Amino acid sequence: MISKLSDHLFWDVDKDMLDAQKHKRLIIQRVLDYGLMQDWHIIKDHYGVDEIAQTATTLKELDPRSLSFISAISKIPAENFLCYNTIQSRPKHWNF
Repeated sequence: MISKLSDHLFWDVDKDMLDAQKHKRLIIQRVLDYGLMQDWHIIKDHYGVDEIAQTATTLKELDPRSLSFISAISKIPAENFLCYNTIQSRPKHWNF
């Protein structure tokens, strides 16, 4: 499964050393944030939408568009995702 994913997703990691279950969080985060639609279909077929969504709820960082996408697909409110609450708790820089 991992060998079918786009090479640009794992520019900093040896793709051959990844395990689909052991490194599930990394794989799901990279595909949601940087993957192509074909990458999404690969992980959806392998993990299923429910498992992807449950894993995504535990991620501390996720692009806002990725969060909206997985929230809409899984019908889980964005407020239930850890990354949503983490972003809200970060103070913004002053705008002079």
